[in-house]
Amino acid sequence: MASNFFSYHSDPTASEHYQRVKRGFTLVELISVIAIIAILAALAIPSYGVYIKNVRVARTIVEIRMLEQEIALYQEETGHLPNSLGDIGRDGFMDPWGHPYKYLNIADGGIKGNGELRRDKAINPLNSDYDLFSMGENGVFKKQLDNKDSLDDIVRARDGAFIDLAEKF
Repeated sequence: MASNFFSYHSDPTASEHYQRVKRGFTLVELISVIAIIAILAALAIPSYGVYIKNVRVARTIVEIRMLEQEIALYQEETGHLPNSLGDIGRDGFMDPWGHPYKYLNIADGGIKGNGELRRDKAINPLNSDYDLFSMGENGVFKKQLDNKDSLDDIVRARDGAFIDLAEKF
């Protein structure tokens, strides 16, 4: 048995086999792995973009709810709505896309006429107390909510009963 053991290891074909296994990956194997990684990345990147958008929208909804609470507290203390977000210490407060939140006092006569009010598809004003919204990713808004520039806005409507993307309203 011992002679078989040594004769097996001294066999030139076994040594060639060991050297062939030791060489590493072939070019075809490396290209296959790179192709698989590229396919997985191509599938993951769009999903990641959608995930980031959803996170930003969710964060904006939470921030608008927070601003609502601060406005309600201000109104309780002073007896009237703030004229701007600066009155509650939120002047220049930015949404997740780096745009300032928009606020308009409607109930306390902060506007002249109804021309400045944002409106839904049926041309009804979104709110009767105040308008508070984010301009969304594109940073542009129009007064008519169903305008394509306003569909990505995160709006507060029905006096706070609805806060979400304008396209869902």
